[in-house]
Amino acid sequence: MTALEDYARLEATGLWRASPDAQRQDVVVSLGEASLTIADMQDRALAHWSLAAVARLNPGEMPALYHPDGDTGEQLELGEEAEDMIVAIERVRQAVERRRPRPGRLRLAGVLAALALIGAVAVLWLPGAMRDHALRILPPAKRTEISEALMTEIQALSGRPCQTPEGEAALDALARRVLGAEAGGRLVVLREGPSPTASLPDGRILLARGLVEDPQEPDVPAGFVLAEALRQAATDPLDALVRAGGVAASFRLLTSGTLPQDLLRAHARALLTEPPAALPDETLLAGFEAAALSARPYAYARDVTGETVLSLIEADPFAQEPPRPVLSDADWLRLQGICGA
Repeated sequence: MTALEDYARLEATGLWRASPDAQRQDVVVSLGEASLTIADMQDRALAHWSLAAVARLNPGEMPALYHPDGDTGEQLELGEEAEDMIVAIERVRQAVERRRPRPGRLRLAGVLAALALIGAVAVLWLPGAMRDHALRILPPAKRTEISEALMTEIQALSGRPCQTPEGEAALDALARRVLGAEAGGRLVVLREGPSPTASLPDGRILLARGLVEDPQEPDVPAGFVLAEALRQAATDPLDALVRAGGVAASFRLLTSGTLPQDLLRAHARALLTEPPAALPDETLLAGFEAAALSARPYAYARDVTGETVLSLIEADPFAQEPPRPVLSDADWLRLQGICGA
């Protein structure tokens, strides 16, 4: 044992008894590498104690009384003249004690580990799980209510949406051409913002008026509408809103199907000012091909030089053969006038 490096073959005299009824006798105690040997005065071995199992009956008192662990009947008494031996035995006992398993400490460590795990789950997993569950079970009617409440906040910042009977009919035609036959009513043109598109939780897509007034062809707003629809498919618009509100918003949505008004107000401002998230070019190109739209008008509208959208231009699925028109010339003119003078 490393605790005995300074006490090789240490010996001392003491008193030993084999049992409570036995007579005590003078003995010579020898300290070996792993055992304590007790011999009579004629050097005949009487007992061998494992150093790892030596226990003291009276810690801190003299003379020191030792016994094999679990058997207090057999005892060894060492007086002050055996101080070196006592010191050596105590060093061994301390070393063994340090290495001995601590059930209490293990239990405490287990409890702390369990609490840490529960805390990690609560912090890392629970908010997302609660949010996902709330979004999954939210009735469509509640999703519509939240969208209307959000639209009210948006109108407070941007004014009423652009509306003319002819323009709305052309807008519905654009929605059906890009998003499908049932997509009428999904597009809304705002007088101020967004930059350039945003989504409501009920699937409506908000367009900046510049998208319908400035381009020379309807393929440009069609491309932006398609890109926003692809974002909706990738991420639920309500998810971003609830995520911004944290655990409290998720809990409120789960229990009441509503969200705080200040959260709706802040999100409305974000929708009108923050640019939409970027999409991988592969996702965009697959979407343009599925919708039978050319990607080039959309790409050049994003970057007139074409440098940052070169892959969209070069991989345009309809570069050689133009797709069917997005809108008739008459509908395009009506759409461009949807916001009036």
